[in-house]
Amino acid sequence: MAEFFVGTMGYGYKDWQGGVFYPAGMPARNQLSHYSTIFNAVEMDTTFYATPRHEVVQRWQQSVPADFIFCPKTPRIITHDHRLRDEAIPLMAEFLEAVAHFGENLGPILIQFPPDFTVTEEEALQAFLSQLPDAYRYTVEFRDDSWFRRATSEMLKERHIAWTSTDYLYMPKQVHATTDFIYLRLLGRHGSYKTKDRERVDSTPRVTWWRDLLAPFRDKVKAVYIFANDDYAGHSPTTANRMKAALGLPIVSTRPPQQGRLL
Repeated sequence: MAEFFVGTMGYGYKDWQGGVFYPAGMPARNQLSHYSTIFNAVEMDTTFYATPRHEVVQRWQQSVPADFIFCPKTPRIITHDHRLRDEAIPLMAEFLEAVAHFGENLGPILIQFPPDFTVTEEEALQAFLSQLPDAYRYTVEFRDDSWFRRATSEMLKERHIAWTSTDYLYMPKQVHATTDFIYLRLLGRHGSYKTKDRERVDSTPRVTWWRDLLAPFRDKVKAVYIFANDDYAGHSPTTANRMKAALGLPIVSTRPPQQGRLL
């Protein structure tokens, strides 16, 4: 049976502070450690904006249990600015060198393409993927439906790279088992909710639908990674716990204990 890693996309959000997810007054430096007592994995959204310094990665790694998993997101300068060309390969090498400091806590590396990255750029994708070191695991996310064809699946299977499953409003909701793990992202329309301090829509029907879609693969892959964002239902920790409940996994409350009145 597959091992499940369920969490959120990022963890250091302002709306989660003050007793919503993090205890009131908790310093930012303690947030990751607290998060890791509730979920066993996190997708590192911060790495999308810049390659982190080695010492920062080491500090993150030292803040979590031995079995916790980080799934870093490839910097946008590689995927969106250079579009896998020109300086993309040396920049990717620098990024991999940095995230290698996660050690055994490093999970799949997400490579997300911009919405206008279509199958017409397949040659650039092929060239980029062919130069990725085999020492790491990768999952790619397409946001244009021109990629949804048999040739894409065969290309990724040949390279043992996962095809990210996504719950977008405008993309096909599918599972493509192209390697020995599955990576699912539960996403909503950006800016759907003004604040992200509580669930606004019950996500149970949607996460149950995904649980059923994943069911045939549970004994065919080694791991399943599932991450939610705040735009999916208003509060991604609640969404992640709803998914854990649907999967029959143990749940830790996302609501910190409230200090009682002294008088």
